[in-house]
Amino acid sequence: MLAFLVNKREIKELEYLLKREMEEILHDLNDSRIDQIVKHAMEDRYQVLFNFFKRFASERDCCKYLRTKKFKGNKMVK
Repeated sequence: MLAFLVNKREIKELEYLLKREMEEILHDLNDSRIDQIVKHAMEDRYQVLFNFFKRFASERDCCKYLRTKKFKGNKMVK
C-alpha cells in the first residue's frame, strides 16, 4: 500500500481529472461502434477510477457517478 499527501487544491484537481475521465468513458460506452471487448476493458478502467474517486469525493458526487449498468453482448443491462 502506498500513501501520499495532497493539499485541498490538488484534491480538487484530482477530482476534476477523474470526473472528466469517467464522463469520457461513460460517453464512449454508449458508442455502438466500439467493440464489446474494448467496452469490457473500459468498464474495468471505470471501476478503478471510481474506486479512487470515492476515497475523497462527497457522497453526493459518488452517487452521481455510481455505475449500475453493464454491457452484455450488444445490449446494456442493469
